[in-house]
Amino acid sequence: MAEITASLVKDLRERSGVGMMECKKALVENNGDIEAAMEWLRKNGMAKADKKADRVAAEGLVAVATKGGKGVMVEVNSETDFSSRNEAFIQFTKDVANVALESGAKDIATLKAAKLGDSTVEDAAKALTLTIGEKFDVRRIATVETDGVLGSYSHGGRIGVLVALKGGSEELAKGIAMHVAAMNPKFIKVEDVPADFLEKEKEIELSKMSDKEKQKPADILEKIVSGKVNKILADVTLVGQSYVIDTEITVADALKKGGAEIIAVERLAVGEGIEKVVDDFAAEVMKQAGLA
Repeated sequence: MAEITASLVKDLRERSGVGMMECKKALVENNGDIEAAMEWLRKNGMAKADKKADRVAAEGLVAVATKGGKGVMVEVNSETDFSSRNEAFIQFTKDVANVALESGAKDIATLKAAKLGDSTVEDAAKALTLTIGEKFDVRRIATVETDGVLGSYSHGGRIGVLVALKGGSEELAKGIAMHVAAMNPKFIKVEDVPADFLEKEKEIELSKMSDKEKQKPADILEKIVSGKVNKILADVTLVGQSYVIDTEITVADALKKGGAEIIAVERLAVGEGIEKVVDDFAAEVMKQAGLA
């Protein structure tokens, strides 16, 4: 039996939003496997979705630059939130986005080698490190090019979104970009949802049903499960979600009303996929003293 540590329980609680005791039980039932425990909680109706993807554990800024039908976003990371508010860092991030736009860079290696003033983007980042005293990393780039309508949105420099539409208007494209920033849909439309995702959701919904419900005829059972999964699909697909600009309609309704079709969507949020190391100095001292 794997050891169920307090930190493991805490991690599962943050991911699931479920109470500590339920999280501990889930981990015990699944021999300390946090992924299996998360699924166990969902199957038992105690958790709706994994909140891990919402956790942001890095500092920095996302800058957006657009020109005509071309848009680009860059993420530049800093070590602390304090330095990300430094005017020199803010200007550097904007400059990097503009360099990405003008140079046509599509990947980080090309962007870092691109000219910025009298040096390269990479050398400019190193120079900024010497000035401010923190390491900075030009981490990600996302681009969108379209012959149609381009919309962009930046939320406080923490989230950036680019949306390309066929038809519609700039106002609609920006509205969709704002929606994507707020709701962060996993997929654009149902056709984009992987088959294994659908099967897993069906399995979870079936597991949550009572033995009596499971005794219904197979065709009726399939309709019930499919109905529940369809509600989940509405939550995870962009076009199925309630539109944040007008919650009385869905994004699909807004697109139809505006005579538009989504061609491309890109979203960057500061720190996605990075886990910041938090030093527990008390635990470290106890460990070195042989007390832990």
